[in-house]
Amino acid sequence: MANYYTDHPEIAFHLEHPQMKRLVELREKNYEDAAKGIDYAPVDYEDALENYRRILDITGDVAANTLAVNSESVDLEGPHLENNRMVYASKTVENLEQTRKAGLYGVSMPRRYGGLNLPNVVFSMMSELVAAADAGFQNIWSLQSCIDTLYEFGSEEQRQKYIPRICAGETMSMDLTEPDAGSDLQRVMLKATFDEKENCWRLNGVKRFITNGDSDIHLVLARSEEGTKDGRGLSMFIYDKRNGGVDVRHIEHKLGIHGSPTCELTYKNAKAELCGDRKLGLIKYVMALMNGARLGIAAQSVGLSQEAYNEGLAYARERAQFGEKIIKFPAVYDMLSRMKAKLDAGRSLLYQTARYVDLYKCLEDIQRDRKLTPEERAEMKQYNRLADAFTPIAKGMNSEYANQNAYDAISIHGGSGFIMEYKSQRLYRDARIFSIYEGTTQLQVVAAIRYVTNGTYLSVMRDMMATTPDGELKNRVAPLIDLYEKAVQYVNDANNQEVHDFLARRLYDMTCEIIMSLLIIADAHRAPELFEKSANVYVRMTEEDVCAKAYYVMHFNEADLASFRAE
Repeated sequence: MANYYTDHPEIAFHLEHPQMKRLVELREKNYEDAAKGIDYAPVDYEDALENYRRILDITGDVAANTLAVNSESVDLEGPHLENNRMVYASKTVENLEQTRKAGLYGVSMPRRYGGLNLPNVVFSMMSELVAAADAGFQNIWSLQSCIDTLYEFGSEEQRQKYIPRICAGETMSMDLTEPDAGSDLQRVMLKATFDEKENCWRLNGVKRFITNGDSDIHLVLARSEEGTKDGRGLSMFIYDKRNGGVDVRHIEHKLGIHGSPTCELTYKNAKAELCGDRKLGLIKYVMALMNGARLGIAAQSVGLSQEAYNEGLAYARERAQFGEKIIKFPAVYDMLSRMKAKLDAGRSLLYQTARYVDLYKCLEDIQRDRKLTPEERAEMKQYNRLADAFTPIAKGMNSEYANQNAYDAISIHGGSGFIMEYKSQRLYRDARIFSIYEGTTQLQVVAAIRYVTNGTYLSVMRDMMATTPDGELKNRVAPLIDLYEKAVQYVNDANNQEVHDFLARRLYDMTCEIIMSLLIIADAHRAPELFEKSANVYVRMTEEDVCAKAYYVMHFNEADLASFRAE
C-alpha cells in the first residue's frame, strides 16, 4: 500500500539532523510531561523521534490512500454556496473526517490542551505530505496553525476555550485581506467597536480572499482605534462561528486549489473577543501569523514539487518515442535532474528554517515559565534572527520551484500534459498561487533584502562553509560566495534606492542558491545515496545562475533604469 512518508526516505532523513536533539529537549522541556504521568508523552529523545515517525507514517497513509484518491473529485466539484454558508465538496468532507479520526489536528499544541506537542519541523513534514496528495486540502488542514498565534498571544482563558476545539478537529481561518487592503494591510478598515452593554467587541465590514473563510474559529484583523488610518490602529480579534453575525457573500472561482474555499465575508455586528493587546494586531500578531503561514506555503510547495517530479519521472519511464523510453533523452533527463535537485535543495532549506523557528519558539515558550539563562537568551536571539532571515527565502524559492517543477512535469508529458485527465495539469494550476498568496515572491525579496545588504546572509554562508565537508563541490561554491560579496558591495556602493530595489531580486536569487548549495552538499555528505546526484546538479545550476546574475548586477548603473521604466 502506498505511503507518502515511507515512499520518500528523503523526508525521514531530516528527522536525524544534528540540531534535532537540542530542539526536542527544548520542546519537551526535558521530558516533563512524561514525568507528570502523561502516558503518550516521550520519555527521551529516541522515544520522541519514534513518536514523530509514527504520526508521519499515519499522515503518509491518509495522504496516499484517502486525500490523493479524492483529489480529482474535489478538484471537479469544489465548494459551493448555500444560504450564505460555504459547503465543502463531498470528498473534502470525507477528507476532514479521515484526518480527524487519524488525530491530525492540534498537533503543535501542548498536551495539557489535548495536543501532541509536535515541533514545527514535524508539522511541516505533515504539511508536505498532505500537500503532495492535495494542495487545496492542505490549505484547509494546515490553517490549524493559526492556533499557534492564539496560544502565543491569547489569554489562558482563551487558550482553555479554543485550543481543545482545534485539537478535536475544528477548523480555522485568518481574516486579513479586504477589497482595498491586499498586501498593504495598513489599509484594513473592518471596524471593531466595544459593546459596553454586552461587554464584548462587535465587528462590521467586509473581508475578501479569505481561505477557508467559513471556518469554525477566525483570527480577524480589524480597526479598533477610531480615527486612525495606519497599522497602529489595528487589533486582532477572535470570532467564533457559533455566535453568528458573519455571512459568506461569495466564493471565488479560481484557477487552481479548487477544494480550498476562498470566501468574501460580511461582518454584521459580529461578536468577537480581543486577542492580546489593542493596537498590536498588525505590528506584532499578524507578523507572527504570516511568518507561520509562509513556512506552511513553503511546505505546501515542497509537497507539490515532489508530486510533480513523481509524475514526470513515471511518465518518462513509460513513454517511448523513436524506439526508446524518453527518460534516456538528454533533454528529458536534464529536466528531471533539475527538478529533483530543486526539490531536494528546497526541502533542505524548508527544514533548516523550521528548525530555526522551533529553537527560538521553544525558548520563548520556556521563558513564560521561568527566566532564561544568559546563554539561553543569546541562543533565542540568534535563532530568532536566523528564522526571520530564512523564512522569506524558504517561502519564496520553494514556491517558485513548485511552479517550475509543475511546468516541467507538463513539458515531459508533452501534449498529454495539457489534457485534463492527467494530474500534471492540476499540479500546474494549483502551484500558481503559491508564489502569490501569503506574500508574493516580490514581497519575500523585500523582507529578505536587508539581510543581504547588511551582510547577514554573507555571514551565514561563511559560517556554513566552515562546517561544510571538504571536497570538489565545496571548492566550487567558494568562488561564488566571493563573487556574491562583490555584487552586494557594488549595489551598496551605488547608494541609489531605485537601483537597489531593481537589482534586489537578483541578489535574493543568488543568496538562496548559494545557501541551498551548501545545505545540499552537507546532506550529500551524510547520505550520499539520497543526495549526491542532486548536490552535483544543484551546484552546477548555482554556478550557472550566480555567475550570470553577478555579471548583470556589476554591469548595471543608474542610467540603465531608463530602459526599463514603464511609460
